[in-house]
Amino acid sequence: MKDLAVMDNTSNEAFKLLKQLRIHLEQENKYQPREKGLILIEATAENDNTICPKSRNAKVEDLWSLTNFFGLSMETFVLAVNLLDRFLAIMKVKPKHLSCIGVCCFQLAARVVEEDCNVPSVHDVIRISQCKCTVSDIKRMEKIISEKLHFEFKATTALTFLHLYHTIVLCHSSERKEVLSLEKLEAQLKACNCRLIFSKAKPSVLALCLLTLEVETLKSLELFEIALRVQKHSKVNDTDMLYWRELVSKCLADYSSPECCKPDHKKLVWIVSRRTAQNLHNSYYSVPELPTIPEYDYMNESESDDSCEDMSSGEDSLSSSPPSDLEASFSFDDYKPKLKCRSRHLYPL
Repeated sequence: MKDLAVMDNTSNEAFKLLKQLRIHLEQENKYQPREKGLILIEATAENDNTICPKSRNAKVEDLWSLTNFFGLSMETFVLAVNLLDRFLAIMKVKPKHLSCIGVCCFQLAARVVEEDCNVPSVHDVIRISQCKCTVSDIKRMEKIISEKLHFEFKATTALTFLHLYHTIVLCHSSERKEVLSLEKLEAQLKACNCRLIFSKAKPSVLALCLLTLEVETLKSLELFEIALRVQKHSKVNDTDMLYWRELVSKCLADYSSPECCKPDHKKLVWIVSRRTAQNLHNSYYSVPELPTIPEYDYMNESESDDSCEDMSSGEDSLSSSPPSDLEASFSFDDYKPKLKCRSRHLYPL
């Protein structure tokens, strides 16, 4: 099998892509979470006073909900997960601090990836996430995270390789670009990010597993051969591929099942106390009182006069008083807050 670099149809653009791939392959180990720390998290029971896989996975779902709510990119979400896992893998964190850490990782990732005008304010993130932190808590925690990660935020992630692999395959393929959907691959990567176990996989291997599984479903011999060349060029052995492909395939099967609760389908629900509801401006609840307009198809002048009398004498007023319930709910799509924390006393492993 020929290598991608010596294929007949390799263009100057393809050569540059392969050069980028080589650079990212050299850097990926530097930005991987420490495996020993991830194994300790995996072995932690839910009722222990430290982070367990379930709480970590739930926090990642919250990160996606925040990303989706503020309309930020997939790259921001993946980088936030990378920062979170790298920090949790080197620090012993209590569950009450996890919410603050999650918000900080989200903010740090947004500042790296997004334009300055698109980065949400700390106040907005605290308010929308319903995190119990203050702005000073966030600043202190950001300082801790930055120092522990040595201010290395712009990481090489599985999304980096997924975009690169996708572009390389299309560059060498005669298939239409729509055949291999990058959007679908990103959605599958998002599902994998919500499972702690995939943080132990090399980003290049995880991205390659997603690519090859998708190529298999397309039943394209040409794409399959190119994917194999990509694997050879990335120096990924068959043993690692088979191991992680099986886990990725099972994850995607579980994620696509009706029983799986996906973060995209969750809603943000604001519970407002009665006192807060009473202090809200009346315009939030009031509805203009308009006369009831009778329905009719045709009417003559006399009917018009009668109708005007009916409108003036028979108008129905709509209630404009605020709800009397103890709580009022406001729902926003695509977000589920479960964030509580204050940031103090982190203990190194």
